[in-house]
Amino acid sequence: MGRRGLADGVGNEGGAVVVGWAMLAGVREFGLAAARGKAVRRFVARVGLGRDAGVDVPDMSEAALIERLEDWLLPHLAGVRSAEDWRRFDLLPALRAMLDWSQMQDLDLRVPGRFTTPLGREIPIDYSGEHPEISLRLQELFGQKTHPCVGKTPLRVTLLSPAQRPVQTTLDLPGFWAGSYADVRKDMRAAYPKHPWPEDPTQADPTLRAKRKRES
Repeated sequence: MGRRGLADGVGNEGGAVVVGWAMLAGVREFGLAAARGKAVRRFVARVGLGRDAGVDVPDMSEAALIERLEDWLLPHLAGVRSAEDWRRFDLLPALRAMLDWSQMQDLDLRVPGRFTTPLGREIPIDYSGEHPEISLRLQELFGQKTHPCVGKTPLRVTLLSPAQRPVQTTLDLPGFWAGSYADVRKDMRAAYPKHPWPEDPTQADPTLRAKRKRES
């Protein structure tokens, strides 16, 4: 795809079709990377995890998308006439349009874009890394006995101090509770004595609050 428009001065419908097919040829040669923003990468990762978990959604691997460009991308290329247009193009609506309403509902249910904490807060799931990841206060997971997952994939959980500083990252929350939590608890009790740090976090209530004054 060159820097200049592919069909300057072409205004009729036939010309638009020619430009669209020329854009597809460029995409086949150079790939989709130039149009893959963070939101696109997160959505494609969610779809991949959904397929692994048995959700009936299309294959959105690079090879599968390139093979079916005419079906899902061509109808959305109106106005895309140059390399600059392509770099500004948002792939996400075209990718989402590959799923019907029921498929999107199933994906949202099985591989959600957000994680609901034990306190009912919704926090975004970051799908941009090797593992989908969430970050939240350690105390907000008190009482959580199983490791948070999306589909069959465990979330990488970054546990934060009351000051929002990372204190531990884990793919095994029950293992953390049974193991290194004891050492983390000692450090947290020294640094944040006004906050609750129970010996058995699996039996405690989740909280974002400091201890009440009457608690020792």
